[in-house]
Amino acid sequence: EYNIKPEKLLEADSKSMRSMSGSRRNSGSSLVSSSSASSNLSHLEEDTWILWGRIVNEWDEWRRKKDKLLKELIRKGIPHHFRAIVWQLLGNATDMPVKNQYSELLKMSSPCEKLIRRDIARTYPEHEFFKGQDSLGQEVLFNVMKAYSLVDREVGYCQGSAFIVGLLLMQMPEEEAFCVFVRLMQEYRLRELFKPTMAELGLCIYQFEYLLQEQLPELNVHFRSQSFHTSMYASSWFLTLFLTFLPMPVATRIFDIFMYEGLEIIFRVGMAILQYNQTDLIQLDMEGMSQHFQKVIPHQFDSCPDKLILRAYQVKYNPKRMKKLEKEYTTIKNKEMEEQIEIKRLRTENRLLKQRIETLEKGQVTRAQEAEENYVIKRELAVVRQQFSVTSQNLEKAQDTIGELQREKVRNDLESYTEQFVTGLQMQLEQSRLQEAELLGALKEMQDKRSSSLPDENNVAQLQDELKLVKLRELETLHSFREMQDTVTELNQRWQLHMSKGGGGHWKESPKKNALNELQDKLMGVRLREAQAQAELREVKLQAIQLESQNQIHSKLIGRHEVESAAMQERLQQLAGQNKGMLAQLTEMKRKQAELDCKSKEEVMAVRLREADSMAAMAEFRQKIAELEIQKEEGLIQGQLNHSDSRQYITQLRDQIGDYDHRVIPMTFEYSDLRADLESDQYSEEVGECLVIVFELVNHYPPPPTSLTQYKSQSFL
Repeated sequence: EYNIKPEKLLEADSKSMRSMSGSRRNSGSSLVSSSSASSNLSHLEEDTWILWGRIVNEWDEWRRKKDKLLKELIRKGIPHHFRAIVWQLLGNATDMPVKNQYSELLKMSSPCEKLIRRDIARTYPEHEFFKGQDSLGQEVLFNVMKAYSLVDREVGYCQGSAFIVGLLLMQMPEEEAFCVFVRLMQEYRLRELFKPTMAELGLCIYQFEYLLQEQLPELNVHFRSQSFHTSMYASSWFLTLFLTFLPMPVATRIFDIFMYEGLEIIFRVGMAILQYNQTDLIQLDMEGMSQHFQKVIPHQFDSCPDKLILRAYQVKYNPKRMKKLEKEYTTIKNKEMEEQIEIKRLRTENRLLKQRIETLEKGQVTRAQEAEENYVIKRELAVVRQQFSVTSQNLEKAQDTIGELQREKVRNDLESYTEQFVTGLQMQLEQSRLQEAELLGALKEMQDKRSSSLPDENNVAQLQDELKLVKLRELETLHSFREMQDTVTELNQRWQLHMSKGGGGHWKESPKKNALNELQDKLMGVRLREAQAQAELREVKLQAIQLESQNQIHSKLIGRHEVESAAMQERLQQLAGQNKGMLAQLTEMKRKQAELDCKSKEEVMAVRLREADSMAAMAEFRQKIAELEIQKEEGLIQGQLNHSDSRQYITQLRDQIGDYDHRVIPMTFEYSDLRADLESDQYSEEVGECLVIVFELVNHYPPPPTSLTQYKSQSFL
């Protein structure tokens, strides 16, 4: 019984099914044929039960020595009663440390609880186990999803993962389902699929598009022409493993193979579905294809899941080529990431340059305003200076005229040199001095205005010095004007004295006195000319002082401009030096970043090598433990076989089945409706009795074990 081969099982299965179909077609057959069909089916079920029981009991030996045969059996489907334990064994999730933490995790609070509560009602809404807001299925599903969100905080909770957990909870308790789900996320690439970036989903879509382009080029061209992207229909295939796309029996068969072979079966089944529907899809537009994917394709393989799996393994799938595509996709994404980093860097530089330009524009506007104000002040100052020069020229001409008139008057008619004429000249001189004082006041106001536009302590000090010089020049001018007044007064007094002495009639006196008077007149004229020369000399000195003050003002202005220019150049050099320093720092930081990246890559490689060594050592220890357990179990089984034959052992097993009737768990499918149909008139009495016997036999099987420990503890193994 223990040495039955899968080929014989399949042959017996086909014979029993043919006998069953024959009994359906021949309604008039005898009850004996019905009984034989039921006995064949019972024998087949017993053989399958014994075979999978042996596989589970000798799991390590089957994985090591009979891997190909185990793969074929899994592709043909794992029996419902053995799915829970076989999935745990395939995922190596029987003894996980995280299982002991499950109860503690449920006591903690997760930030994803609201999202999990919101999506639980959408998970298998038509299934009896998950119906109702307070149902047991929804409660245990919430517990598992909450516990995983606390274990893996980077992934947390992602939509789609609840369907996988729901399928696990249909087969096993919540603690075992939690362990299997953790193993699926860690070892089956699902964690990369459910990360926030979903980089692994992009890779799967890229690889699937390559298969579509290579094997179905016409359909690929039609999809592109209709803008029907691969992610629109294939994303749910990879995220939920067809659990939301295909009916539950078909999706469960695919999940059996996924637990053994990984994501390869998803690529194969997806390509098989597209090959099967290529003719219909090419004739539809985008909306029609969407309706076809939602309503037609999911129900095409309800009656025969083996047909879909057979077509899936006829699809060409090259693992080496898929590895190359993974490297190409990684290279493309790295380039895109580098381009995004470069774009961000350029945007940052552009923003900084814009800020700098705005700052410079504001500075230029301020400088332009200051330059414009300075230009206006300079123009006003030039106009005042021009007016001052014109007034000075007019003053010089007036002084020249006064001098000429004085000389002519002294030479021609000293007698007509009256006090009224001198008073007029004095008034003209006072007016000229007043105009000069007004011009100097206007000049001072312009200089004060300019100094207010450029408020600087040095400028204020310089302007104060210039003001002192101007006041000194005014004092000198007033002093010279008073001296001239004193000279004119003295001349008037002498003239009056001369007139009082009778200078008008000196022609009547002697020649000596006449000569003396002439000498006195000449002396008077010489003194007048001397006074005039002194006045002219003082005026020239005053002009020289003014020119010197103007020269000093201009030289100080030039000095200030030179100082400002030197300060600006020094500031420019400082900015250039700072810019060079920043560039050097940026280069150094880039070099350090590159070194850190290299070091991190080396550390990651070293950690992976250490993990690989530890995994290899663990595998060796497990292999040794499995060999020791196999030797021990072989010794126990050999001892049992030596004391009793196989028939007696099978009889004992059947007796134990009767003892375990009170522990039987009802099957997932309900056969009460079938009994009602069998009791109706649409079936013959013989067929009805036959199927009733079959269901009774199936119902007497013990409940499926949920863990390896429970499985090995049952005495009938």
